Amino acid sequence: MDAKKRKRLEKAGWSVGDAADFLNLSAEEAALVEMRVALSRSLKARRLAAGLTQTTLAKQLGSSQSRVAKLEAADPSVSLELLIRALLAVGASRKDVASALSQRVA
Repeated sequence: MDAKKRKRLEKAGWSVGDAADFLNLSAEEAALVEMRVALSRSLKARRLAAGLTQTTLAKQLGSSQSRVAKLEAADPSVSLELLIRALLAVGASRKDVASALSQRVA
């Protein structure tokens, strides 16, 4: 949000913050959420670039299409281990995973 819009909202009495503020997350919790979202976005982008459907990827992982959808949605019920395993299954290297983790989520 640009500074002008933020100032206008605050002047009108609105409290402006991010999701971490709204959910009252600690810095560690917010970082973990950001990492999960970054990995999920990377997975979806790599799956699409590889021309794979969620169903095809699910079969490679021995999982279900709905689970792959949850992976791509950064659902907290899906383990980070499965998320990383899915990235490796679509051709990501350890370096690619590290690069995805270093991305800031907007």
